[in-house]
Amino acid sequence: MMTPSSQPKKMSPVHQAPPPPPPPPTNTDEIMPIISSSPSSQKPTKRYMVLLVLNYMLLFVGSLASSLLAKFYFIHNGSSRWVSTWVQCAGFPILIIPIVLPYMFELSPRKPFKKFTKRLILLSMIIGVLFFLNNFLISWGTSYLPVSTSSLLLSSQLVFTLILSCLIVKQKITFNNLNCVILLTISSVLLALISSHDHPEGVTKRMYFIGYFCTIGAGLLFSLYLPLMEKIYREVYCYEMVVEMQFVMEFTTTVIATIAMAAAGGFKEMKRESMVEYDLGHNMYWLTVMGNIISWQVCFMGTAGMVFLTTSLTGGVCMTALLALNVIGGVLVYGDNFSGPKAVSTVICAWGFCSYVYGLYVNREKGGTDEKNRAKEMTQILIDEH
Repeated sequence: MMTPSSQPKKMSPVHQAPPPPPPPPTNTDEIMPIISSSPSSQKPTKRYMVLLVLNYMLLFVGSLASSLLAKFYFIHNGSSRWVSTWVQCAGFPILIIPIVLPYMFELSPRKPFKKFTKRLILLSMIIGVLFFLNNFLISWGTSYLPVSTSSLLLSSQLVFTLILSCLIVKQKITFNNLNCVILLTISSVLLALISSHDHPEGVTKRMYFIGYFCTIGAGLLFSLYLPLMEKIYREVYCYEMVVEMQFVMEFTTTVIATIAMAAAGGFKEMKRESMVEYDLGHNMYWLTVMGNIISWQVCFMGTAGMVFLTTSLTGGVCMTALLALNVIGGVLVYGDNFSGPKAVSTVICAWGFCSYVYGLYVNREKGGTDEKNRAKEMTQILIDEH
C-alpha cells in the first residue's frame, strides 16, 4: 500500500507537456502539382516537373501548329477574319476531357469545379473578353503578314510583359531579364524598319501596316493577360483549377465571337468558302478549320500552364523563344523570304532568350529567394484550404 508521500504527484496545468501538434494533411499529393519546391528546399517535385514539361510541349506544338495553320487558311483563299477569330476559341469543349475524366475514372478524388468561387468565374469571364479582342487582332495581323514577320513582331509583347509584371505582380527587374527584353525589342524594331517591303502577294503597303499594328496590339493585350493571370492564379490551389478557369475563359470568348460572327454574316461566309472559294476543296476546308481549332486550344492551354507553374515573364520568354521556330517554319513550309534583317532578328531573339535562361540559372545557384517566397505562399494556401 502506497503512503501519501510515495504517491505520484499530480502535475499542475502549467507544467503539463503541450499537446502534440496536429499531423499535416495526408492528401496534399492530390493537390500539390503547383509547388516546385518546399520552403526549405529548391528541389522540384516529380509531379511538378512532369507538368512543366507537358505544358511546355503543349506550348511548343500549339504555337508552331497554330501559326502555320492560321496562315494556311488564308493562303488557300480563306478570307474571313471572323472565322479566323472564332477558331481560336471554339475548341474549349476539348478541355472537358482533362476536367471530367480523372474524376470519372477515380484518378483524382477532387470533384470538377470544387472550390471554384463566383469571384474566379467572374475574373475568368473578364479575361475571356480580353481574349476575344486579342484573337481578333491576331486574325487581322495573320491575314496581312507572312508567318515569319508576324511571329517576330509578337516578340514585342515581352517588353510590355516585363513592365506590366512589375506593376501587377511586383516582378523584379534584373540585368538579365532587362537585357532579354531590350534585345527582343531591337529585333522587332529592326524588322519593322528594314523589311516593310516584304509584302505577301496582293497585300498593299497600307494593308501591311494595318497587319503590323494589329499584331503589336495583340502583343500588348497578351502581355496584359500574362501578369493578370499570374495574379489570379495566386487564388488557385491546383493545376486542375487552371484547366477549369481556361474552360470558362474560352467559353466566354466563344460566346462573344459567335454572336459577333453571326451578326457579321461570318457563318454564311464560312459556308460559301467551304463550297466555292477554298481552292483545296470542301473536305480540306473543314480539316483546316478543325486543325486550327485544336492547335489554338493546345497553344493557349500550354501558355496558361506555364504561367501557373512558373511566372508570367518566364511564360512570355518561353513563347518568344518559340517564335524563332515559327519564323523557320514559315520559311520551310511557305517559302517566306528569309532576308538578312530576318536572320539578324532571329539571332537577336535567340540571344535574348539565352541571356534570360542564364539569368534564371544564376538566380537558382544563389538560392532562388523569389521561388522560396512563392513556395511558402503556395504552402500557406494549401494549409488554409484544408
